[in-house]
Amino acid sequence: MEARLSFVTLGVADLARATAFYRDVLQLPQIAMPDGAGVAFFELGHTWLSLYPRAALAADAGVADSPPAAFPGFTLAHNVRSAAEVDTLLAEVAARGGRIVKPAQDAFWGGRSGYFADADGFLWEVAWNPDFPHV
Repeated sequence: MEARLSFVTLGVADLARATAFYRDVLQLPQIAMPDGAGVAFFELGHTWLSLYPRAALAADAGVADSPPAAFPGFTLAHNVRSAAEVDTLLAEVAARGGRIVKPAQDAFWGGRSGYFADADGFLWEVAWNPDFPHV
């Protein structure tokens, strides 16, 4: 398999609410879709973020739509170019209505990070790692 991730699709409880969070709070560039498409897309460089109704996503995958766990076992991450940017970005997310889960703090691995949750509780880490080249 070629080393590439094309889409991250999040199964969301309320597509309109989730779309508003990513468009208005995180201010991600949304890809225009026809009215009633039932999906939202946001371009993240070479990877796209897709929002799709949770029950429909489960049906598409052929699995049962079970209640979401308090922690689904994964996080999404956004790396920034400096330690100060971690604080700045988390403050911007909070000011626009995002919920901070873990405030910015120095990390044991030598960087700085904090977490926020989207409208469905998916966790995003905002991190600066002095040894990570991809920002």
